[in-house]
Amino acid sequence: MPARKMRVEVFDGSGNRYIITFEGRVTREKAIRLLDIIELLGGIPEEENPEWANAAPKRSKIDKVRRIIEKHFPIMWFTSRDVQVAYEQEFKHPISLSTVSTYLSRMADRGILAKSGTSNRRRYRVETKAMRHTLGFIKSNK
Repeated sequence: MPARKMRVEVFDGSGNRYIITFEGRVTREKAIRLLDIIELLGGIPEEENPEWANAAPKRSKIDKVRRIIEKHFPIMWFTSRDVQVAYEQEFKHPISLSTVSTYLSRMADRGILAKSGTSNRRRYRVETKAMRHTLGFIKSNK
């Protein structure tokens, strides 16, 4: 199995940017350890990240949904309802469940997400093939 990569960018309260790259066999445990390191470095909520905060009003809904997935569900299965709740808490703005489901379905069709289950019990997770192209996602092939 070829070496895989994981790259994470973190901004601190002073506007400094840290880029952490891990190359090797990427496992769930290693990804969690890397996220712990980021937290110790002073990883901050996205609202305080100047790059995201300044651009947030200009971002489309699908970009915001993608960011919610990246932030809240980087390595676990989730449902449309999970994303809807996280979106509404994060942006203080309602989004319909059908809109979230449509965006998740599109992301699955594009290879960004993997999906499992029947239509009324659908679950998603980040697809490792797409992580190479998505900031903050683990870079590896399934």
